[in-house]
Amino acid sequence: MLRSFTWICTLLFILALTGGMGTLAVLYYFGRGLPDYAQLAKYEPAVVSRLYASDGRLFAEYATQKRVFVPIEAIPRRLIQTFLAAEDKNFYEHSGLDFFGIIRAAVVNFSQRGTNKRPMGASTITQQVAKNLLLSSIANQASYERKIKEAILAFRIENVLSKDRILEIYINEIYLGSGSYGVGAAALNYFNKSLDELTIAEAAFLAGLPKAPSKYNPKQNYAAAKARRDWVITRMYEERVITRKEALAAKAEPIELKRPHATHVVKADYFAEEVRRRLISKHGEPSLYQGGLTVRTTLDPHLQKIADWALRKGLIDYDRLHGWRGALQHVELKDTNIDSWKSQLTEIIQPPGVEPWKLAIVLKLSDKEAKIGLKSGEEGTIPLSELTWARQHQTPVKPKSEGIILPQLYLGPVVNHPKDVLNVGDVILVNAIQGKEKTYSLEQIPAVSGALVAMDPQTGRVLAMTGGFSFEASQFNRATQALRQPGSSIKPFVYLAAMERGFSPGTIVSDAPISIALGRGLGIYSPKNVTTNHYGRVPLRVALQKSLNRTTIRLVHEYVGMKPVAKMIEKFGIMDRVPMQIAMAIGAGETTLLRMAAAYAQLANGGRKLEATLIDRIQDRHGKTIFTADTRQCLNCKSQLWSNQNPPIIEDHREQLADPRSIYQITSMLEGAVRAGSARKAKVLNRILAAKTGTTNDEKEAWTAAYTKRLVVVTYVGFDLPQTLGHMEGGARTALPIIVDFLGKALEGVPNEPFKIPPGMKLVRMTEPHSGDVIYEALKTNQTLPNRLLAPSYGGYSGSQKPYTGSSYSSPYRSYGSQPSYDPGSQYGSQPLYDSESSYDSPSSYDTESSYGPEPSYGPEPSYGPEPSYGPEPSHGPEPSYAHEPSHDPEPAYSPEPSYEPPSHDPQPSYDPEWSSGSGTGGLY
Repeated sequence: MLRSFTWICTLLFILALTGGMGTLAVLYYFGRGLPDYAQLAKYEPAVVSRLYASDGRLFAEYATQKRVFVPIEAIPRRLIQTFLAAEDKNFYEHSGLDFFGIIRAAVVNFSQRGTNKRPMGASTITQQVAKNLLLSSIANQASYERKIKEAILAFRIENVLSKDRILEIYINEIYLGSGSYGVGAAALNYFNKSLDELTIAEAAFLAGLPKAPSKYNPKQNYAAAKARRDWVITRMYEERVITRKEALAAKAEPIELKRPHATHVVKADYFAEEVRRRLISKHGEPSLYQGGLTVRTTLDPHLQKIADWALRKGLIDYDRLHGWRGALQHVELKDTNIDSWKSQLTEIIQPPGVEPWKLAIVLKLSDKEAKIGLKSGEEGTIPLSELTWARQHQTPVKPKSEGIILPQLYLGPVVNHPKDVLNVGDVILVNAIQGKEKTYSLEQIPAVSGALVAMDPQTGRVLAMTGGFSFEASQFNRATQALRQPGSSIKPFVYLAAMERGFSPGTIVSDAPISIALGRGLGIYSPKNVTTNHYGRVPLRVALQKSLNRTTIRLVHEYVGMKPVAKMIEKFGIMDRVPMQIAMAIGAGETTLLRMAAAYAQLANGGRKLEATLIDRIQDRHGKTIFTADTRQCLNCKSQLWSNQNPPIIEDHREQLADPRSIYQITSMLEGAVRAGSARKAKVLNRILAAKTGTTNDEKEAWTAAYTKRLVVVTYVGFDLPQTLGHMEGGARTALPIIVDFLGKALEGVPNEPFKIPPGMKLVRMTEPHSGDVIYEALKTNQTLPNRLLAPSYGGYSGSQKPYTGSSYSSPYRSYGSQPSYDPGSQYGSQPLYDSESSYDSPSSYDTESSYGPEPSYGPEPSYGPEPSYGPEPSHGPEPSYAHEPSHDPEPAYSPEPSYEPPSHDPQPSYDPEWSSGSGTGGLY
């Protein structure tokens, strides 16, 4: 007996030893090369990055997996118990494997052998974490190898991580269908609720999804989804998570899905795409799509909505003035029965980016209207009054020789009947007319495009950006990606170079014809003004206001030189390198709209250097700030409570790009362009405003830039493949109306603030040539006006402004005692491009509002919401005092001169009564 017992014990020992060795062998074999489980200690799941506007509203999200990470401490206890009841009731008791669950699954699987049923699993939450995160390559394989590896990793994970950490990873990592990763995103996507708002039935539904999200989708299989949810509710009752009464009530509830509200509550597609590109460039694609960045942008939703509307309206206005290009397509209607035409119309795909316009088909034409049908089956009409704009479009023809006067527009015959425009069967775009039931206007997608940027000149924050007619139709951002010629909109920086070298707005320069030899084989450059008018000797103020090309070229060629002009253009960031070609002075180079807006912003803020920024601050998933645009230091901003101490002062260390006095002179001249120059159509705004228009050769580009003390806006209009916009379609005719529309809405309720006059200036009463207006000219204290420009009734200046007493600004004035040495052949190596400014730079063309043509109907204007707040002042501290001018060392090309005198080689003409006989109410405009 004893011997038998000994043999049995020995046998059992051998079997146990063999089993143990076999187990060790299996663990060693399958445990080799397993992923490093310790990485889960620092695991951070991919979460969505969000972009917010300046008012806190969300307008864009980026993610590879749409996940909202919720810490375990923030997850409701009942929701945790619900998932444990459905997935792993012994989670807090086992050490990674549930052996009782394994035995139960083995028995069930043995009883189901020979059937097609899927084997029952016994995976714990820890095993699921191992499978989803560490064994993703074999996660979908139902094999013993995967199960063994899961078990090994589960034991290892349990030894490294706490139970709460494992559960936190699981609840935030699992895929729950409909693009939802983790319970936070699932609660929003299925029920539009946060986790603490979920009902028992809703929580049970989510807890039933990990097994098979697509199988239990209520939209596809409601019965299976409800059965699975009810099973989870039963498990909750069995585990005493809820009472019987609560369980019965939860099972009686239907599954009602509530889609979340639109996250893009602010529509700013071009702005969001530009921010996305910059984030990827600076922080990398993984940080954006997986890092959970919180990005606070500079976007002003109110101004963005106005910008989108103003640009679209301006492009449509231009397009309508140039006629009808025809229907989208034509179909042969079998009959006008609704079933027939509706089926034909339904097959036609609507072009992208035309909302709220609708696709329609022409059913019948009568003398006074066109009958149309819509995809919805509704019928309507287009009255003849909405078709009169649709005269046949004709391609402009460039004149072969000078002296040929082309018509203003290129259009076919006047529309007298709907048949002149449409045919039965034409597929067209229409827009509902507000206040008129079933009445529509005829629309067409503009062939021309453009862009608009609005910016805060004190900070460089981009408040609004629209890069085209429609982002859906074209993602190309013309505000940042299109290189265009700025034309005469670059002239303020040319004249600023002259102001820096001692010139004043009253300096007289001739507008006579000029020809420049460019060098051997390069021909003669003879710039012209847009009109044949000869203005004689004019002050620089008039030359800039009326955008006279010949005066500008003479100013650069004979007095200032191209090198200082190029340096000024580069300093203001318009171009990185300006070729030494004289045509660059009238905008023959290329730049982007955003860079141009930043340059004008630096004029508006008095010459402080700034960089256009679209992002205020970036925070990582933990809330740590990793980028801020405002890097200034405030030493006493975190001090104790206020007790009559002086407020902290934030010092502005930005570079001063030019003398503030010179910049104010340019601003004053650009105010004059609104009062009596190329931008005078903006007078309807009744605002203190500085503006400049610009047009390039053959009217291929039309620009306008305008600024107040607090807002800069710049726009251009042009074809993506450059071609003429049409005869006289310059900046003031095509681009300026967009600026007027934008500022008319954007400045509603905003105070009318004058530009700050820096120290060292004096205002001298004078009569402006040609306009006859009596104005106050802005001069530096060492500058004077020719006697003929002084107003007859007033010869000087007096006021409360203290004389400038600071140190002299280190701008070397040029001595004008002799003609400058100039070798055109050595400076200009190629034929320059000629900038022909639009007719709005002429004093005699388009003086009435009728030049804009009839105002077309565009339906209701957008709702702009509450007006933006423009006060208090931005947090940049007080504006700098210029009592001591900053150190500034421009190109020392000329010998310094202590005081300015008019050029001696350009004698003043004899007294011309026309220049001083004007009368009117003077003052600082």
